[in-house]
Amino acid sequence: MSEFYYLNGKFVEAEKAVIPVRTHAFLYGTAVFEGIRAYWNEEEKQLYAFRVPEHYERLQRSAKIMFMESPHSVDEYCDITIKLLNKNNYRQDAYIRPTLYKSAQKVGPGLYDNEDSFMIVTNKMGDYIDTSKGLKVCVSSWRRNSDNAIPPRAKVAGAYANAALIKTDAHNAGFDDAVVLDEAGQVTEGSAMNLFLVENGKLITTAKTDNILVGVTRNTIIEIARDVLGIETEERAIDRTELYIADEAFYCGTGAQISPITSIDNRILGDGKVGPVSKDLQKLYFDIVKGKVPKYKHWCMPVY
Repeated sequence: MSEFYYLNGKFVEAEKAVIPVRTHAFLYGTAVFEGIRAYWNEEEKQLYAFRVPEHYERLQRSAKIMFMESPHSVDEYCDITIKLLNKNNYRQDAYIRPTLYKSAQKVGPGLYDNEDSFMIVTNKMGDYIDTSKGLKVCVSSWRRNSDNAIPPRAKVAGAYANAALIKTDAHNAGFDDAVVLDEAGQVTEGSAMNLFLVENGKLITTAKTDNILVGVTRNTIIEIARDVLGIETEERAIDRTELYIADEAFYCGTGAQISPITSIDNRILGDGKVGPVSKDLQKLYFDIVKGKVPKYKHWCMPVY
């Protein structure tokens, strides 16, 4: 059965969903996007899309930064997304990629006189990162783009050339991923995901103003850690050497989910195994996204 995408106001068979090669977003990276997960609950025979409104609220904020007019309300975006997932009839975990993009066919980087278009692609997707074991990561020699260059606060397609260089060099050096510093040498996040440390039973993460994408999963972790596990989070600047002496560390994001880290720059964290806080948060998170925790079921949007 053919998969469907959403393009220019219509549900289109995937192989027929095309854009012109001169599309501005393709030539200049002038698009903003979101990554959303949907999780299959086998017991309920239900697919739950996780925190869909929050993702579209962020898409609208990214659009504002990039001089884009959002063609739909948050409710309309949610409705289109659920209809698309329904048409594709997934019975396993899936990934949703909505993209708002500059669609003029013109040469020149300007965002003015440049219409906006919207599309959603979806696909079946399991783990983006192996979350069952600890990751071996390094500190990247590349620096995170700053708020006054290409703002990480906006999820801009062109900015992910930065993430691509970071991820590729880490992989080629034998690591699973990398931690990225800003131009001042302070910790920001991973290649394309937020970062948490565990120190003395407390979560530590970079502040919203420290050149990061303010993650939906990041916000989820802060809330559930406090309200369910009684663990507080401190949002502040992090020095590079703090990475080496943390009790635990983990990445989080729509793609990464919760991915524990067990070594940084060949320095072992803790006892070299996935730590107890990371384990507890990971288990809780996977229960929540599958609609198994009543307190947070409002975050899970049923598809069927």
